[in-house]
Amino acid sequence: MAKESEVRFEGFLPTTPADTWAAITTGSGGWLWPIQYEPRDGGAESGLTPNGGMVTVWKPSQRFVTYAEDENGWFNTLEYVLEQKDGGTYLRYEHTTVLDDWDVEYDACEQHTAFYYHSLGEYLTHFNRRQAKYFKADAPEASKASDAFGTVRAAIGAKAVGDRVYLDVPGVEGVVDYLTSAFIGVRTEDALYRFYGRNVWGRPVGIGHHLFAEDADADKAEKAWTAWLNGLYA
Repeated sequence: MAKESEVRFEGFLPTTPADTWAAITTGSGGWLWPIQYEPRDGGAESGLTPNGGMVTVWKPSQRFVTYAEDENGWFNTLEYVLEQKDGGTYLRYEHTTVLDDWDVEYDACEQHTAFYYHSLGEYLTHFNRRQAKYFKADAPEASKASDAFGTVRAAIGAKAVGDRVYLDVPGVEGVVDYLTSAFIGVRTEDALYRFYGRNVWGRPVGIGHHLFAEDADADKAEKAWTAWLNGLYA
């Protein structure tokens, strides 16, 4: 049964409101998938929801709100409030929407939100204002098994935040910057690698990687990582 939900995040980010605003609104692809916003009240949003939405509040470096809806009563509202504080930005974020399978989808939304906003902090700290080449991929259906994400964790060698690990693809070392039962984040000198244990919610394991090197080839990387995922669950 459909039910309205609210998921919130708030916390300190280590850059100015202007930098934080840019990371959220310019579609850099540096911490989330690329989303485009027309920079004005009433502007168009594309890439966030299937049918697009609208910017309802555009106050640069202060407050940003988007809204989308469909003919079936579904809606989706995102609100960001930015405040300069202690040499950085205090961000308050609220996501209000309608979920069909509330128990499963709310937990997924809450945990994904925590990971995304951790990634925003990593982006602002290490790659601020840099454009990323972003790609995502899903593992085979076999990765829906309840213990499937453990295979990814073992392949990476992630045991604790701060561990140095070696990624076979693309063949570099990185540091584990996030680690839960459903998510792994690895940061290298020129990328944020994000691994999603969505099998927890009955979906395939997935990845969503952000490449910052000027010569990065996202198409080539996507093929290599897809092959890696397929090999794990062959």
